[in-house]
Formats: sequence, structure tokens, C-alpha cells
Amino acid sequence: MTTQWVYSFGAKESNARPNTPGPVKNLLGGKGANLAEMASLGLPVPPGFTITTEVCTAFYKNAEQYPAALRAQVDAALKKIENAVGVKFGDAKNPLLLSVRSGARVSMPGMMDTVLNLGLNDETVIGLATSSGDERFAWDSYRRFVQMYGDVVLGVSHHDFEDILDQQKRDDNVFNDTDLSADAWKSVVAAYKALVKRDTGADFPMNPVDQLWGAVGAVFKSWMTARAVSYRAIHDIPEDWGTAVNVQAMVFGNMGDDCATGVAFTRDPSTGENYFYGEYLINAQGEDVVAGIRTPQSLTILGREKEGSNLPSMEETMPGVFKQLDDVRKVLEKHYRDMQDIEFTVQSGTLYMLQTRTGKRTSAAALKIAVDMVGEGLITKEEALLRLEPQALDQLLHPTLDPAAHKTILTRGLPASPGAASGIVVFSADDAEAMAKDGKKVILCRRETSPEDIHGMHAAAGILTTRGGMTSHAAVVARGMGRACVAGAGALQIDYETATMRVGDRVVKAGDVITIDGGAGEVMLGAVPTVQAELSGDFANVMQWADDVRRMGVRANAETPLDAKTARGFGAEGIGLCRTEHMFFDPTRIQHVREMIFANNAPARRDALAKLLPAQRGDFAELFEIMRGLPVTIRLLDPPLHEFLPQSDADIAEFARIATIGADQVRMRLRELHETNPMLGHRGCRLGMTYPEIYEMQVRAIFEAAIKVDVTPEIMIPLIATHRELAVLKKLVDETAQAVFGETGKTISYTVGTMIELPRAALTADEIAPDAAFFSFGTNDLTQTTLGLSRDDSATFMNDYLRQGVFARDPFATLDIDGVGQLVRIAVEKGRKARPDIKLGICGEHGGDPASIAFCESVGLDYVSCSPYRVPIARLAAAQATIRENTGKKPDAVKRAA
Repeated sequence: MTTQWVYSFGAKESNARPNTPGPVKNLLGGKGANLAEMASLGLPVPPGFTITTEVCTAFYKNAEQYPAALRAQVDAALKKIENAVGVKFGDAKNPLLLSVRSGARVSMPGMMDTVLNLGLNDETVIGLATSSGDERFAWDSYRRFVQMYGDVVLGVSHHDFEDILDQQKRDDNVFNDTDLSADAWKSVVAAYKALVKRDTGADFPMNPVDQLWGAVGAVFKSWMTARAVSYRAIHDIPEDWGTAVNVQAMVFGNMGDDCATGVAFTRDPSTGENYFYGEYLINAQGEDVVAGIRTPQSLTILGREKEGSNLPSMEETMPGVFKQLDDVRKVLEKHYRDMQDIEFTVQSGTLYMLQTRTGKRTSAAALKIAVDMVGEGLITKEEALLRLEPQALDQLLHPTLDPAAHKTILTRGLPASPGAASGIVVFSADDAEAMAKDGKKVILCRRETSPEDIHGMHAAAGILTTRGGMTSHAAVVARGMGRACVAGAGALQIDYETATMRVGDRVVKAGDVITIDGGAGEVMLGAVPTVQAELSGDFANVMQWADDVRRMGVRANAETPLDAKTARGFGAEGIGLCRTEHMFFDPTRIQHVREMIFANNAPARRDALAKLLPAQRGDFAELFEIMRGLPVTIRLLDPPLHEFLPQSDADIAEFARIATIGADQVRMRLRELHETNPMLGHRGCRLGMTYPEIYEMQVRAIFEAAIKVDVTPEIMIPLIATHRELAVLKKLVDETAQAVFGETGKTISYTVGTMIELPRAALTADEIAPDAAFFSFGTNDLTQTTLGLSRDDSATFMNDYLRQGVFARDPFATLDIDGVGQLVRIAVEKGRKARPDIKLGICGEHGGDPASIAFCESVGLDYVSCSPYRVPIARLAAAQATIRENTGKKPDAVKRAA
């Protein structure tokens, strides 16, 4: 049986494929599936066909060769288009022109290639001029085609084409492309073709069929361009998904003033407000809007007023067509039950729909849209929770501009993606990426962004463009990434050669600091102070829905009062990991720690530790007060002792002076404590076994603080490998507790447990569990010890491993379920079998990763613990995991942008 590689769509066609495993969009891509869906709804969709994603996969598996049956299926589908529109492809008198576009199963705005007006040549352009009655339109379409095909398919520089066009406008003394005459366009086309001949050594292809296959191949090849690869890496999109190709009859928005093209969102993608949000251009084609070359006009009067524009809206210039478009908006929202991103063209007063897809939005907008749609009865609370991207909540958890701060406004543009960002001005994506790697915050400033800038946009804290509107490439990508963006700041003049930008007499150079406010569209000189975000309203509603649904608890990793307060403010239900060693590094304490390390016997060590006891007790008392009524898990000292010792000559000399010992003696002790592999050395419970007085002091401090506050301390012994280690140290804890209780006359409840961070501990969990009230999986070290990888050092080669498919994701960011996950699963099963009431949690960095949280739900952990700012993310991810476990809806393998 011959595989069907091509599916047609249109008013009388259906793309439905019986027995297709998984969603239709997996086969047809998001664009192809939605074109077919819109056609089935009776919306005005130009006819076309989709070459499936399976062809892309086969293309790359077979040395970029197409399946044998593909060409015949494409020919048959092309005939269907010709029959539907009544014109023939390649006909010299009345030619059918085509658009060729990509269509991955998830939206990748601007990352892959498009060719419009395909089918034009020196003969068909004359036929198009005759059939349309507009010579200027025909030659305008031809120059667009030569430029796009030359750039996308033939590899001729886009900027070289633009230079020719700019020169023509200077020669004719005009500013806008629309002011050029038919004769001017003929000159431009001739110059374009000469440029192609110069750069490629061959004439521009005149055969429409050759043009079609060249464009199809270019779309498939664009799946593997550097920008597409970068985008997939950022958004965790698997390489083997591939892209579909959509071939569609052209409709023209550039035939005159009764024609237009535009991009719209059924709700505001920045704020979530329920009004028709979008832009259009009269006498233009779609690429003019999204490329940001011309500043477009608002669709609605309300939108125009919000932007402070005096350019007439579509609602005013084309009221009849606008009404049709607004009706389509309502149909699509009701059908898809989500905010849609649509593209449309108006040809001679007739509306055509070219695309719909779930619209990318900011986190604030995602929350509002979800809450509003629940209120409107479109979706349930559970659907709303599943629709939100937990990672994207990060946008809402960080500071915004202080409204009381002084601001020196340089200029204003369009509020393209909300959020405030300060940073160093850079003018290239490469510079942005390089400086960000050095830990610097940068603002990427461009005339307009292109897909090639994707790596710099991801690295930047914010993006500023001088051209483009609210639906330009910069705006859409910035919103998807959660980057602040100000677009269309037209008063700015950027000079790439001098690395400067100017507004009037003010000049900003590369390296200067600016601040942008993507919610207000303001560009300011210098860094502007910020204030913490307030988590209320829609955010509070969604968090409450999540808390009502989720099974697992969510705690925080915190050891400072600020971290603890932040975590509690974000809804943490206790502390899952308090790293006590962080308290020892305080400048007022480190000297006592070092004295303890240099002590030659237990009494001397106890004398030094006695000086630390009051401070350690105060640390715990403050945390217990903040977390009053909630559990607090305290990990006893974990790192090797050499980490606390002075290393530089100056520090050694200072310590020796205060401790009244010789510097040579300090260096000798450093040599004695040196370890070849300290991560697997004298640390964790091994310190407690060797120097029990250290753990005695910490446990005493815990109990002396806890008896004054309503709190249940959970004392965690780190790096257990054998049940005997835990038994010995649990006895030390219990004896110290009884001593404190006897001295104070008060008792409290407490528990003792351990971190499972070594493979042996996981495999022998049934032996360890009888002495452990809880297990907390320390997946940072468990990953290191299972994979034999250093978290700190693996970064030098991890990208190569990800690129070559050794790991799907960085195992230190997302839990390695097949390896580390199996050890967790074994420990859970054995631990619960030996001790049914054991409490199980996770406190590694994976505790804040949504994919890892889903695994934690699947194995039945009781809680996750993560950094304070990730608590809301974990609350939502835990709720999603519960819903999916209960309904069998497994998550996509890709992060969907909110």
C-alpha cells in the first residue's frame, strides 16, 4: 500500500486521516491541520495541500531524497488547486501563483522559510499584469518572488537585495515601496536577476515546476538551519518531529487600496484583555507585517487609541471586511477554546484566512486568558491549569520598575512584551550571547530582528527595535521567551558601523546602560530601580486552583530569613532543605570554624564549636519563627572541611595572625585535608562519624531553638551509603535531644531521616528505612554518582551530548528518568515496604523542574522542595501532574510557550 504523503484542503476537501496515531497536527503540522480545520468550518481558506512531516523525516533519513511516490501525489494535489480556482500553474496568460510555507507541529515563529508568489517568470508576469489589469502589482509581486526565492532557495544575501531596492527609491526620490511605478519595479527585477547570476553563477530559474521543488526543498532544509536548531534547543522541541510544507493558492493584499494583509490575536497577547488585537497594512503582502519593514496600523479603534496612533484602523477604513474578520475571530475562539493568532489577506475587498494557531502570550496574559475563559464557560479549571506553562510563571515572579523611581526617558516605542529590564547596550546577537555568557545583562538593540538573531534574543534581558509593530518578529519571539521588548521606537537611529544609536542630540553607545519597560513602551537612560511583583488577582486564583488539585506538597530550599520569607510568600508549605554549611561562611563565624578544623582533639574542637553554638541557634530560631507551624528539614553539615579554609596567601596570613599559629602550619593542614576527589571524599555523614562533636553542636542548636517555637524539626543526615551510618548518627541525635530536653524541662516532636543521594543507598533503602522517618532524594548528587558526571565540569561537553542525542535534556536540569529515576523508584518501593509510614520528598534542583515533578507524582513522592522563586512553578506543575495521572493525559515532550 502506497503511503499518503500529501493531503489537500479547501472548501470541498478534508485533511482528516483515519487511523492517524496521535493528533492530526503531528502529521500535517500545526499550520496544515488548522488550515484544514478552518476550511471544514466554512471559513474562506484558499485551496492548497500539505506535504506531511513524515516526508521531512524521510528526507533527512535518506540523504535528502524524497519518497518515490511524492512527486505524483504533489502533481495530483496541484491539479485540485487549479480546478478550484480556475487557473493553471505556469499558464502564460492567467497563471496560478503559490505560497510555500513551513508548518511544524508546534509554532516556531520566523524560524523557517517561506516563499510567496511562486510561479512568476518573464512570461507569467505579463500574463498576471493582463489578467489583473494592474502592471504595477504584477511587477511588484515578481520582485518580491525573486527576492524571497533568491534569499531562501538560492542563498543570495537578503541585504544585497535591499540595497538595490533602497537605491531605486533614492533614484526615484520616493520613501515607500508603494510609491514605486511598474517601470521602477521592472528595473528592480532586472537588477535582482543580475545579482542572482553574479552570486550563483546561474540564471534565475524560469520553470515554475523547478521553482516549486526548489521552494519545497528549502523549507525542509530550513528545519536544520542554525536559527531553527537554536529555537528547538531553547523550547525543547525534538529534532525528529520535522516540519510539514504547505502549498496554497496565492491571494494578494498588494493589488491596490482595497487590498490589505494583517496579523491578529483574538485577545491581547501581552495583557490578556478580551479585545481584538492586531495590525494590518493596506496594499501589502503578509511578510511586510511580520518582518517589521513597514510600521502597520491597528485593526481596531480601541487598539489605535491604546497605541496613541493617528493612523486609521481597519475598523474605520474597511468596516465591512473588518466585521467579517471579527465574526471569524468569534468562530475560532469558540471552536478552539483558546486565544488564536491569525493571518489574513484582503484581495479586492474579499477576506481570506491564511492561518490560525494557538497564540503565544506573556505569562500575565496566559493567566488572565485562562481565568477569563473559565469565567466565560469555555474551559474548566483543570483545562486552564493544563494550558499554563509552569516555567513561564517565572516572568511574574521577578521585580518590575519602581513607579516612584526617577526615569530619564530617551524615547518611546510600542509595548511589545511586558516586563522591565536594564542592561548593557549591544547591537548584535553574537555580542549579546558572548556578554551574557560572562554573566552580564544586555539589551539587544536592532533596527529589526530576524530569525538569525534568535540566539542573541534568548541571551538578552530585553530587546529594543526601531522598526516593526506589535506582531513583528521581535515582539512575537520576545513574548514567547518572556523577554521584555519595546518595538517600533522609530525616533531611534541605529548605526551598526559606529555601534551607536541616536535620538536627536542624544547618543547611546555600545556598552552604555539603558532600561526598557516592555509594558509601557519606554526606553530610559541608565538603570532604573525595581520593586517586587505582587502575586494577586489572576495569579492568586490560579494558584488556589492548583492547590485544590495537587496531591504533592511543595516546600522550599532555604537557609536565610530572606529566602524563607520569600518562599512562604510564594506559598511554600515548609522548608524541605536547609543547608547549614551556608551559615558557617558568615565572616563573623568563619574564624571559629577554622579554629575547630585546626584543633588537634575533641575537647579543643568542642571549645571552638561552643563559640558557634549561639549563632547557629539564632539561625534556626529565626527560620522556625518564619515557618511557624510548618515542617523544617535541616541538613547537617555536608561539604568537606577544606572548603572552609583560607586559600590565598593573604587570607592564610590573616587567619594565622588571629589564631596565633604559624602560616606554615596552616599550609600543612591544608595539605593534610587536600582530597583528589572531594565530592566523594570526607564529607556528609562521614564528618559526623569522624567528628561527632560537629553534629552534636548543630543538633543542640536545633533543639534549643525549636523548643521555643511551634515547629517540628526534621533532622536530615546527608550522604548515607549504609544503614549502619544512619543508625550511629540517629543515636547521636536522640541522645543530644534528650540532653536538651532534660536541661530545659521541655520536649518537642522531631524526626530523623536521610538524603538518598548515593546509588547504594537507593538500592538498600529497605535496610535504611527502619531508622529513617523520611527520605529526601538529593538528586543533584544522585545524578552525579549515577552517571559519573560532574555537574560543574560536564557543562563543557553537555551541548555536544544534547546535540548528538545522548541525552534528550541536560540531566542536571531535568531528571534522567531511565537511570536516576529507576533508582528513585527502587528506593520508594523498598523504603515503603520496610516502613509504610515513611515520608518521601525530593530536594535537588529537579524539585523545581516541571518534567521532573511529573515523574515525582508518578512514583508517589509526598512533596517536592525547590528554590523560593520556583515555588509557584512547582505548585502549578504538581497540580498538572496530578490531573494527568488521574486522567491519563500525558504531557507533550515539548514546552509550549504560554
